[in-house]
Amino acid sequence: MTAQATAESEAPLRIGILGAGMIATTSYGVLPNLHWIRDKATVVAIADPVSERAKEAAQEFDIPEVYDSLDAMLERADIQAVVNLTPIGVHGQTCRRILEAGKHLATEKPIATSMEDADAIVETAAARGLTVVCAPPDALFPAYQEARRLIDEGTIGKVAFARVRSSHAGPGGSAWGWPTDPSWFYQRGSGPLLDMGVYGIHEITALLGPARRVVAFSGITEPTRVVRGGPFAGTVMEVTADDNTLFMLDFGGATFAVVDGTFNVHAAKSPKIEIFGRKGTLNIRDGHTGGEAPLEVYRTDVLPGVDGWVVPEVWPTLRGQQEWLDKLKRAVLVDHLVDCVRSNRQPVLSAHHARHALEIMLKVAESARTGRALDLTTTF
Repeated sequence: MTAQATAESEAPLRIGILGAGMIATTSYGVLPNLHWIRDKATVVAIADPVSERAKEAAQEFDIPEVYDSLDAMLERADIQAVVNLTPIGVHGQTCRRILEAGKHLATEKPIATSMEDADAIVETAAARGLTVVCAPPDALFPAYQEARRLIDEGTIGKVAFARVRSSHAGPGGSAWGWPTDPSWFYQRGSGPLLDMGVYGIHEITALLGPARRVVAFSGITEPTRVVRGGPFAGTVMEVTADDNTLFMLDFGGATFAVVDGTFNVHAAKSPKIEIFGRKGTLNIRDGHTGGEAPLEVYRTDVLPGVDGWVVPEVWPTLRGQQEWLDKLKRAVLVDHLVDCVRSNRQPVLSAHHARHALEIMLKVAESARTGRALDLTTTF
């Protein structure tokens, strides 16, 4: 590699941000947390059809160029990659347009809402040698990586089944309140399966591999909801997307997982994920563990004739990695994208994995509608 090529590969990736809403600008979003990786990525442009919103974000985060459309940003801005933070319904078309313009891509979940778009995203990226990373980022977290290693090593034996909690009370269901009008989360084209169920799908398939079959139940618990807190408290929302979905994934070999994707979980004390094997149990808690290790294992071989719960010995050495990812929040997508582009390696948060998750979600809806178990065709 020449000196010039080396310098270019180590220079910060020039990023364009598409969408100036909550995922872009709030405390857990992308823009407020990019300062942690300023040596890796620099934002040179932002685009949003609501031009005032884009201008406000540009001013707050010192972004030099503002555009009112994706096409304008792609045509005029000197960028190498785009971070797609648009609403769920337009992910497919915008991701395709970004890749067709020859830009690397980091996108929010889900990757698309149709298999046609997901297939085109995978194929275009491969044909043009472009990198795609797709939220959610959980598979990067050390608890999931260590859990996968333990499962692969046979620590809990053959996996029989898993329970995956992938829900909350909904953007309008919390007392603290959503800062913007949450009504669109409850409308067709959105809903908790695409918004929250996608997390559980990515998590359990990252741990157990691609699923083979799905069967589901789904429906609307109440035709209207009332926003509980925040600036839109009291707003009556019509519910047109299923708000209560439960489904089972078949991984083959009598290994199953039950996953939820609902806006009906106000509180829970159980682990986020429980995996039951023939020789033990593996628990993963959510990120709010009060300092406890988020990963614990029940082993039948702690000592001869002794069973018990243990925290993996490696966890203290992984704590620093988790703390770093916690700092990055949603900017972890950009960090992962840059690392993969620089090293020319395949992402953990790959487009193939995201496409498999999308097929599961689409087949969940079809299964619930038809009452049939459906085979899955994609893999990663």
